[in-house]
Amino acid sequence: MGSALWIAISGLNASSKQMDVIGNNIANSNTMGFKSGKAYFANVLSQSLSGGSSGLMQIGQGVSMADVATQFSQGSLESTSSGLDLAIDGGGFFIVEDDDEASQYFTRAGAMHIDGDGYLVDINNFRVQGYAANSATLGDINTSGAQSEPETSTTFSVGLNLDARAEAGDTFNSSQTVYDSLGAAHTLAVTYMKTGGAGQWGVAVTLDGEAATAQTFTGVQFDAYGNLQYMSTTAAPTTTETSAAGTASASIAAGHEGQVWQDGTFTLTYTSGTSCAVASTQYPDAEVVGYTAGAGYVDVGVDLDGSGGTDITVRLSGTWAATETATVTLDSTTATPANNAITFGTLPNGAVIGVGNTLTWDMLSETAETITGYASTSTVKALTNDGYPSGVLRSLAVERDGTITGYFTNGQTTSLGQIALADFANPWGLKKMGQNLFSSTLTSGQAIVNTPGSGGLGEVKSSSLEMSNTDIGTEFINMITAQRAYQASAKVITTTDDMMTALMNTKR
Repeated sequence: MGSALWIAISGLNASSKQMDVIGNNIANSNTMGFKSGKAYFANVLSQSLSGGSSGLMQIGQGVSMADVATQFSQGSLESTSSGLDLAIDGGGFFIVEDDDEASQYFTRAGAMHIDGDGYLVDINNFRVQGYAANSATLGDINTSGAQSEPETSTTFSVGLNLDARAEAGDTFNSSQTVYDSLGAAHTLAVTYMKTGGAGQWGVAVTLDGEAATAQTFTGVQFDAYGNLQYMSTTAAPTTTETSAAGTASASIAAGHEGQVWQDGTFTLTYTSGTSCAVASTQYPDAEVVGYTAGAGYVDVGVDLDGSGGTDITVRLSGTWAATETATVTLDSTTATPANNAITFGTLPNGAVIGVGNTLTWDMLSETAETITGYASTSTVKALTNDGYPSGVLRSLAVERDGTITGYFTNGQTTSLGQIALADFANPWGLKKMGQNLFSSTLTSGQAIVNTPGSGGLGEVKSSSLEMSNTDIGTEFINMITAQRAYQASAKVITTTDDMMTALMNTKR
């Protein structure tokens, strides 16, 4: 009968410890990443009343706490507003190391942030482990110094409509920002001038107001449906002169190739040492706008469209007399639409734009913007180029495979690293260290490290936190059963005491 007291006491102890487990589960019902425990009991070695080894007439000696097993079932996921709040959707643990890198821990609590030194850390300020960009070595993830390098513009495209109703000499302009190899911004402007031909427009490109030194094509022509049909290049002007003592040669002023695209001729008549007259059927607005005398020659500047500026320079060499003439002929060649190479001179800052200071005007690729010549108002529809300036880190996002993507002020995105996860052959052998941390043991085995979504590991879900997996309803039921077991064990003690009292009273 005395054994009953000790057996009952073991029941009290077991139920008390079970209540400790239940209380801890309930206390951590709102703890991020908490994994509840479950108490398991085992009976104590029984004694045989017969004294034999047959297993008959055995009486147990009570109960003991056999194990408190951690339950690694998935907790519910709670949405947050921070992209660095991370939850593991599936199996695995985040890997963190303390400041001294002396100890490695594992956690399901994914509330992370960037510390003052640029490291990705958890709520304990332990550094999250993963892989730096372009590295296969596990280590700290640091975002300090992250910067997006500039990209020089090499290709640009213009989407617009040029009004088919425009008259000869009418112009339209488009401009966009392009970037050199240092990330400096430049203004790329295109001037479109309507010429005398049907559907024909001259095209001239400038960079920060400086005319291009060369263009593959200097004009465009549209068909009867407003579609781009041809691209044109103005050939070097040819000259014939009526002069016994002199010669004449003509050249197109830099950047004016597009404005003189229309085929035609004009006649320059020498009047005096400081004057010439110009006449043309194709260029009725042509006028002389410059006259420069040099040793053995004079340069005569001619504005073909009357809009100002020198389009053609005619050099009269030798001795010219009044009424002598030079005839200048402009011819253009046409080709099917093709990419237009635009070359510029040396940039003042020493940087390079495009490839060797040549930009490609994309006319053909699948992403090229469309140029049309419909009878509607000239308007720019789209401007694109592939360059951008340098940028500083603006925000971070984490993809499902753990890749950390940096968003920069220049609109670019770059991978800054990848978070790693760990798994164990026996996760129930992990040791709870407090602060939502586990450490490995001989029982758990060594950590098996992989990237999220591989090797049976779960994926990472950004802007989410895994909450405690404590089931309050289940814990209340367990609490009731533990309480009843405790009361029953206590009743065994009081009943046994009553029996012993009755036995002691038999002597009276």
